[in-house]
Amino acid sequence: MARKTRAPRPPRPVQAPERRQQPKAAGFSRRATLTAAAAALAVVAAIAIALAFPRGSSSPPKPVAFAALPGLHTGAPPWNNGNGNLPDKLPLVHLDALSQEGVALHIHQHLDVFVNGKRVTVPALVGIYANSFITEVHTHDASGIIHLESPKNRQFSLGQFFGEWGVRLSASCLGRYCGNLHWWLNGKRQPGNPALLVLSAHQEIAIASGDPPARIPSSYAFAAGL
Repeated sequence: MARKTRAPRPPRPVQAPERRQQPKAAGFSRRATLTAAAAALAVVAAIAIALAFPRGSSSPPKPVAFAALPGLHTGAPPWNNGNGNLPDKLPLVHLDALSQEGVALHIHQHLDVFVNGKRVTVPALVGIYANSFITEVHTHDASGIIHLESPKNRQFSLGQFFGEWGVRLSASCLGRYCGNLHWWLNGKRQPGNPALLVLSAHQEIAIASGDPPARIPSSYAFAAGL
């Protein structure tokens, strides 16, 4: 008998090789975490800078070079408002001649000045020139209230006010009196140069040359709306 021939078996299907997942690079997760943390810190820093400087401001005001100012008071107080040389002083005190008071920044401070324990009058019309122009920092009367009214939201210093007043102010000098200067902000004794103080709302500023007064003011009762 003839042998029966067997039909060949069909070929088995070939399976595609399984893809092996590549292991994650060591330290990748840590680097991503550190990157995210750094980005968060950058955002926090940007917010802090924005809060530190008012919108529209860029940097602290430039120091006033008192030695270059014309018409500085060299005698004993009382000192007049210094308006005789005000137009010439404006570039040196970094203030502008405005046709009207600005409204972008409108705040007030109170200033007390003493020489050997006696109060010195802060005169009216500092920074207001013969009804011709007004600067950003000025006085209307002899109450000691400083009016800061600017068309731009930027920073101003106490030195700018003393510069247009024509009274030298530094870490050691008030006018012609040097060597024994003290100053206070809201009743607290301060170090350094008072001319560099950045003006903000409702500050009570006291400056004394020689023996200070028996009582240092710590606040001022501003009228409603100031």
